[in-house]
Amino acid sequence: MIWRIVIPFKGAPSSKSRLSARVDDVGRHALAVAFLRDVVVAVGRASGVTGVTLVSSEPGLAGLFADEPGLAPVGIAPDPRHGLNGAVAHGIRAVRAADPAAHVAALLGDLPELTTAEVSGALAAAAGHPLSYVADAAGTGTTMITLGPGATAEPHFGAGSAAAHEAAGFVRLDVPVGSGLRRDVDVPGDVDGIRQPGRYTAAVLVPLR
Repeated sequence: MIWRIVIPFKGAPSSKSRLSARVDDVGRHALAVAFLRDVVVAVGRASGVTGVTLVSSEPGLAGLFADEPGLAPVGIAPDPRHGLNGAVAHGIRAVRAADPAAHVAALLGDLPELTTAEVSGALAAAAGHPLSYVADAAGTGTTMITLGPGATAEPHFGAGSAAAHEAAGFVRLDVPVGSGLRRDVDVPGDVDGIRQPGRYTAAVLVPLR
């Protein structure tokens, strides 16, 4: 089973804007980059993953992963500046153009507790469905969608996206609520709730706690 991964990343200067009540601009950008690095490390070592595409106009991102051992190749697709779902759709098209037979997963870049085992397990479960999604911890949002070869659908990330994805034919995967794949970071309280961060997030969190 071959998987190609798409991860949107907004980048500076608007990284994680909803954390502004807790963290200044520099700190928010540092957190966003740390979250992304931990996500890419977890995903890039998962079973079957042959490539990771970041959709972003942030300079220098690809170089952050050059020295990570055992990581699938990381590439960049320029952000079309059409919002989160526009970025995800653009990344999926780019991946499909390069590898039409691959399974595709698109996930958020703010999952600092994500582990490779969690990614591998979710992708294995997703392989049995043309379209699937993972809900966030609250059960109303979405942290990941998957599309099998030949499957087409528009992404619906954002408020109420779990219901929107179900209505569009995506099957909800049975991922435990405590999984790092469901624990994205949107508001200041989510930062306080991070318990087992990846190593990059852990280093940035120290001065914030």
